[in-house]
Order: sequence, then C-alpha cells, then structure tokens
Amino acid sequence: MSEQTAMSEQRQSRGPRRRRRGGRAEQLMVPEAEFTSYYGRPVIKEPVWRTPDVPGYLFLGGLAGASSVLAAGAQLAGYRELAKVAKTGALGAISLSAVALVHDLGRPTRFVNMLRVFKPSSPMSVGSWLLAGYGPVAGAAALSELTGKLPKAGLAATVGAGVLGPAIATYTAALICDTAVPAWHEGYREMPYVFAGSAASAAGGLGLLLTRPADARPARDLAIFGAAVELAAKRQLVARLAGTPGQSLAEPYEEGTTGAILRVAEMLTAGGLAGAVLGRRNRVVSALSGAALVAASAMTRFGIFQAGLASARDPKYTIVPQRARLAGSRGRE
Repeated sequence: MSEQTAMSEQRQSRGPRRRRRGGRAEQLMVPEAEFTSYYGRPVIKEPVWRTPDVPGYLFLGGLAGASSVLAAGAQLAGYRELAKVAKTGALGAISLSAVALVHDLGRPTRFVNMLRVFKPSSPMSVGSWLLAGYGPVAGAAALSELTGKLPKAGLAATVGAGVLGPAIATYTAALICDTAVPAWHEGYREMPYVFAGSAASAAGGLGLLLTRPADARPARDLAIFGAAVELAAKRQLVARLAGTPGQSLAEPYEEGTTGAILRVAEMLTAGGLAGAVLGRRNRVVSALSGAALVAASAMTRFGIFQAGLASARDPKYTIVPQRARLAGSRGRE
C-alpha cells in the first residue's frame, strides 16, 4: 500500500472532525467514510493451520481431557467398566490429537523445540507442556487398566490425568482467542465455556456409547451437564458477537456452510441431551444419544475453526469494528 493511500485511509478512519468557534464545538459537514480496503485484501494474515489437522486436534484434545476426568471419577465411585472405557478413550484421543498436531507442524522436532522454554503468557507454550505431562500419565493409566499390572501406580496415574484433564480440555480455547482472528479473539469470554461443555458432552457421550446403561450413570451426568453448558455458552457467544459495534462478528458463525454445520451440531447436542435424559435404561437410545454428542462436539470445533478463518479472510471484520470502537471512544470524550 502506498504512503498516500495509507494517509488517506488514516484520515477516513478518524471520522468527522470538529472545530471550536465561540466556545462551541461545531460539526463539519464531512460525510461518514464507507468501508474500503486495499483491493479487498485481508488486513491480517489468515492462520496457516490446516484442516482437518487443527480442528481434529481441538476436538480430540478436549475429548481426551474430559475423558480422564470421567475416568478418575468413575474409578473412585466404583464404576470400573466405565473407567476402563474412559481411560482407553482418553489414550486413543490424545494419541490421535498428537498425530494431528505433529502432522500440522510438519516435523516432530518442532513440537520438541516448543519445550525448550516455558512461557506462562503464551497459551502455546503452556499447552505444549501440558501435553507433555498429560500424555504419559494418561497412557500409564490406560495400560495399567488394560493389563491389570501395577494397580496402585495406575490409580495414581488416573488421578494425575484427571487433575490435568480440565486444562487439556480448555487450553485450546485460550490458544485460539489469543490470536488476532476477530471471530476468535472477540469470543474470549464464552469460548472456554463452549470448549469445556463440548469436551464434557463428548466424553460423556463416548461413555454412553460404549457402556451399558446400568454402568454409565457418571457418563450420563457428565453428558447432560456438558451439553447444557455448551448450548448456553454458544448462544451467549453468538448473541454478544451479534452486538459488536460496526459489524456483527456473529455472521461467520451463522452464515454459509459454517453456519449450517454449527446449526446441525446444535441440533445433535440438543437431541443427545434429550436422549441422555430419557434413555436411562434403554441401551439403544443411550448409545444413539452418545454418538450424537460425540459427533456434535466434533462439528462444533470444526465450525468454530472455519468461522475464525472466514473472519480473518474478510477485512471488514477487522476494520469496521475497530473504527466503530474508536468513534465510540471519541464520542465519550
């Protein structure tokens, strides 16, 4: 962009100018500048994260973390069959999540390089260390359960994975909200609740899918709680972004293919929630509701990821809200 063009854009973004005459502020009759961008090109760089690697990483990490919480609670409460399913699910999910992450990074050494330093202010750094600590204990818990060896060590690993589970399930929300992508960054208030609810409903759904109803009570309770939290948080996220000054940042979540995916995910979550409540003794209904919740969680992560890319791709979601906020702050002065 040339210097002259940049100066013109800067003058337009300042809004109507004022001058003082006789102690009064007079409004100059300068029309509001319409939004323009340099040949419609994006203002920020679209994330280079690839699909389906990163959406899969977001979903599987959440499923693993919440499954470890469910496994610890189920084992301590005496639900051994459910604990076994949850531990195995956590190990499988975190393994696939690591594969997706490394595939997106390109080389395994890039993940190892992220462990050279620990930076508390960086969600990426914190998340890398969480994964490095969580993976071994989740694996030890599952292997002890499957082989029957070292039960005391297995219990300790189960509790350890359960302690780290909530952070594993939700740190990715902080990771995406810490970027400059408008639809993610502006959703920082509700996104952790959306991710936590989505992870809990997926872990509970997996338990309902693979466990007999009589042994699945903790999974059912977790699924109901998670689905309710996810639905409420997602509605609050969209409602708040719809009121974004200057340009509704809810549009990327509601329009096009992404909007359709998130609507289907919401219907599956609601259906899975109803099935979990009503199918307490019916194996088929319980399994179908569990499958619906797992699918809904995956679609929610995919939809949120695509909404973020769409908002980064269109410069109006970056520039128009900024100008509106700037005009509002000047008006308050």
